[in-house]
Amino acid sequence: MEDAYVLQLSSHKFRDLYLCFCGYAKCEPLHGFGPAVRPNYLLHLVLEGRGRYYVGDRQYELQAGQGFLIEPQVQTFYQADQEEPWTYLWIGFAGENAGEYLKDLGLNSQQLIFQCRYGAELKQIIIEMLQSNTSSSTHQFRLQGLLYSFFSILARDIHIMPSSDSEGDNIYIHRAVEFIHNNYSNNIRVTDIACYVCIDRSYLYTLFRRILNQSPQDYLTNYRLTRAAELLSVSDLPVGGVALSCGYQDPLVFGKAFKAKKGLTPSQYRKKNRQDAREHLERNKEKLGEL
Repeated sequence: MEDAYVLQLSSHKFRDLYLCFCGYAKCEPLHGFGPAVRPNYLLHLVLEGRGRYYVGDRQYELQAGQGFLIEPQVQTFYQADQEEPWTYLWIGFAGENAGEYLKDLGLNSQQLIFQCRYGAELKQIIIEMLQSNTSSSTHQFRLQGLLYSFFSILARDIHIMPSSDSEGDNIYIHRAVEFIHNNYSNNIRVTDIACYVCIDRSYLYTLFRRILNQSPQDYLTNYRLTRAAELLSVSDLPVGGVALSCGYQDPLVFGKAFKAKKGLTPSQYRKKNRQDAREHLERNKEKLGEL
């Protein structure tokens, strides 16, 4: 049994990424779900307590601050701990670019587990989603904005927890990702990452492709551009300042890379993001309560 709050959607206005359902639940001891196969992606984040997540022959012990990804058409099972049953939030989504957006976060079929310190903020987004429970166009746009906000908060501080079969490989990936997160604003290259973890550059490439399904350079670029998008959204730094803050010495190179990734120039992205934020505030003037 679980004490749950759930929003289920049956129609979708958007194509690249859209919300399917979301919820928040406080589970009873040993409450489980599955084995089951989902038609869409699903993210869980544990807010309190403990539990276990099973995918094939893999088992993960999870606690507060950790989360897990469920992929479409993959059989999974998860269960609350008997002594400290978990409380978690979840968000189900799909869309043409859903897999790519997860890849930007470092999540894929080989990397299903993550950590995030912003559980309270993510919970508040889920609460707002639960309160937007009509099918009007206004609420659909509002839910879409909240969905992107959910991804933005994850991108701000997500910490991947590699899960390859080799513990040694786990350590190399963990240290490499940590180095990128701590030094992305500097003019670092893949060679610097390989030197930091003390392995050959070609072997580092092999590990990233096998475990994270992307190259070290792609991971570094994606992380820089994700941070740049956040700075454009929440700061008044000029575009050149954003570029330097994210490790780009040449604003033109930054602008080209950003447009290739986001489909807009940095200035266009900032303008659109702030316009969307103003429209969101106009639609949401009432004070939201807490669960």
